[in-house]
Amino acid sequence: MAYVPPPEFGTPEFLTSLQAQDRDAIQKVVHEFLPQILRAARGAGLQETEADDVTQQVFLTFIETLPRFEGRSHVRTWLFGILYHKLRETRRGFQKRDKHDDIEDVVEKRFDRHGMWQNPPRESDDDLWDRQIRQHLEECLETVPERHRLAFVLKEVEGLATKEICNALEVTGTNLGVILYRARNRLRECLEGRGFAEQ
Repeated sequence: MAYVPPPEFGTPEFLTSLQAQDRDAIQKVVHEFLPQILRAARGAGLQETEADDVTQQVFLTFIETLPRFEGRSHVRTWLFGILYHKLRETRRGFQKRDKHDDIEDVVEKRFDRHGMWQNPPRESDDDLWDRQIRQHLEECLETVPERHRLAFVLKEVEGLATKEICNALEVTGTNLGVILYRARNRLRECLEGRGFAEQ
């Protein structure tokens, strides 16, 4: 079922409150949409702390730009548009630094001097299986280009309407259809390559 935002968010009165940076109106928006923005940031491939940072940046930018918000799109669309630009900035930052941990540091963090786990994983078989499936999905999503991945997450995970995604990503409906097709195709190929063949 597609998500339906509270009706008051689309009223002229609420828009005026937001443009005036009314504290109560802002709190309502943050309360309503913070979980969605955070999930989308994680779905776009960011680690937990990175997703937290980007989500915080999204809402800071949202508050700073509210006087310019004209209400031509829904407030949620405005937020996801900000998220898209913050993700692009974050990716550019990643390209400027070494993204791989030194293997010595990884070993030191996870194993003691005798080669034993510092904190051994303890999971039931079912939990382990669920985690493995999620890991495959996350890893396969990593192979999908950034814009395609975000479009997929907004459509399939967050349930945004096509028009809303088009506005957030600044693409046409036709372009979005192509983007989603390519994202789903890449994801399917990756999963099939890992043994998850379609029955």
